[in-house]
Amino acid sequence: MSIQENLSRRFPDTEYTALVHPEQHPGFHYTGFHPGKTQKLPRGHVKHPGFQPFPIDVIWEQDVAISLRDGINLYADIFRPSNDQERVPAIIPWSPYGKVGTSTLNLDNMGPWRMGIPYQNMSGYETFEGPNPAEWCSRGYAVVDIDARGCGNSEGDLMFWGEQEATDIYDAITWVAEQSWCNGSVVMMGNSWLAISQLNFASRFNHPNLKAIAPWEGLTDPYGQQSCRGGIPRTGFVDLIIQSFAGTGKAENLSAMIKLRPLFDDYWEEKHIKAENIRDIPMYLTASYSTGLHCEGSFHAFEVAQTSRKWIRVHASQEWHDLYQPKATDDLQRFFDFYAKGIQNGWEADTPLVRLSLLGYDGSYSTTVVERPEQQWPPASQQTSRYYLDAGTRSLVKTKPNDASHVGHEGHSLTDSSDFTLYFDKYTEICGRPFVKLYMSCDAADDFDVVVQIRKLSSSGELLESLNWSPMPKPGPEVPNTNVVKHLGQQGMLRASHHVSLRPREGDHELPRYDHMTREPITPGVVVPLLIPIWPVGMVFEAGEGLMLRISGHDMALPEAEFLRLTCPIDENRGKHTIHTGGEHESYLVIRVITN
Repeated sequence: MSIQENLSRRFPDTEYTALVHPEQHPGFHYTGFHPGKTQKLPRGHVKHPGFQPFPIDVIWEQDVAISLRDGINLYADIFRPSNDQERVPAIIPWSPYGKVGTSTLNLDNMGPWRMGIPYQNMSGYETFEGPNPAEWCSRGYAVVDIDARGCGNSEGDLMFWGEQEATDIYDAITWVAEQSWCNGSVVMMGNSWLAISQLNFASRFNHPNLKAIAPWEGLTDPYGQQSCRGGIPRTGFVDLIIQSFAGTGKAENLSAMIKLRPLFDDYWEEKHIKAENIRDIPMYLTASYSTGLHCEGSFHAFEVAQTSRKWIRVHASQEWHDLYQPKATDDLQRFFDFYAKGIQNGWEADTPLVRLSLLGYDGSYSTTVVERPEQQWPPASQQTSRYYLDAGTRSLVKTKPNDASHVGHEGHSLTDSSDFTLYFDKYTEICGRPFVKLYMSCDAADDFDVVVQIRKLSSSGELLESLNWSPMPKPGPEVPNTNVVKHLGQQGMLRASHHVSLRPREGDHELPRYDHMTREPITPGVVVPLLIPIWPVGMVFEAGEGLMLRISGHDMALPEAEFLRLTCPIDENRGKHTIHTGGEHESYLVIRVITN
């Protein structure tokens, strides 16, 4: 029985969506199916005016068939240096987005100003979020760009991660390592799906020819970090991704599965990436605070992976912007050279295990900390600070208020929130995972969603924003309000009925975690304590600057793209959500402060 047949038997309710053929997809830049076609891209070749010229002669083999153990054929484009006398390592960017710039997702339509990446930094032959073949071939590597199962002209049906994808990658690595032009070493790299697929594979298999991975920002829990964060269904971005796929088969419909299986169960467990099972492979991760998709997964993978050879670089920009920076490419080459070519360049001895950035925010007196060397994440020099919410003064205070008070906001609103502020009297760095404990009630319904957000305040009380790269072509107020260019602050989420799925905790300062396997309606009007974890933060405050804890019933992050902006609420909240503080209700915020 094939893996896909076994999965179909285990999960017979799995829904699929027929993919649009690449020839008919309105946004897919299809260039045809050319199995066996080989051509030379000579030194100086330019795909389009303004793009990067090829620094060397490169051989481009199109739609090369890779046969998998179940008889399915995947198709790959292979870019390699034209010197047939030199065997080189291969880079695999595993992707469902399409080869050679065909994807509907690209830097021209996913954000303004091409995310600050000049055309000349790219050749136009790279897959979305993957390596630039012109650049990497000139550095002595081949790029094997494979259309994942079900995508492009690859056969079968697309599965979102899990065992099927990992097994396909295993077979592909074996095939690539056996090619006459390959030195037997394979590495993997890329952002987002390309990063998730690496973590998924390395958590399930070891392959003797896979020498290193570079998962530059990806999630590890498709349920808890993306589809149902905090138990709250989130389908907008998943729908966008599915609509971008082109192929001849079907794709698993994750949005439909969220509705069919709203609690964490064996279906979601099959897709859960157990990064603690990554034991031997060298791993170079990146992370950033600006992503609303991958921040928690990137830090979590670094924390729990058992390999002794792991590094993380926390940068202060956005993942696509960072991926194509020449400095980042140079650094990644050192990592790959050490493990895939055996070049003794000092990578293990000289590279800090952690390079930590902390955001200063636009319009602040604070200076962003950029990739400061650390020995661990979170930094060892941290202490935990607790601040109590005081609804009477709308502030965060060090001592629990004696007097009970409350404040509320309209749950089904895109603008209403309850806000609490705190100002620092000296230079302060906060880092790690905050969380809140909120005593809350709702008179109008037996369930409600809670979203919390940490915002930075100027000394005059102005809400600040962090621009995702510098220099930005326009000043902050003129930068579009989308998350790919502008970060507001980290969030935490919880559907109140999921509070009964809280895992046992060992200490009062321990981060709350949920299994989301059970739910229990909240009796209207009854006050319940809710512990809500917030994704990792890294922020810098000068004396006099502060933070705001904002609480609402909706996602307060900017949309990932303008066309995902909500014009009306999509939640099921009803009535007023009330936060109770002081007296017997010790609502509080816990943050981690670096004490260098």
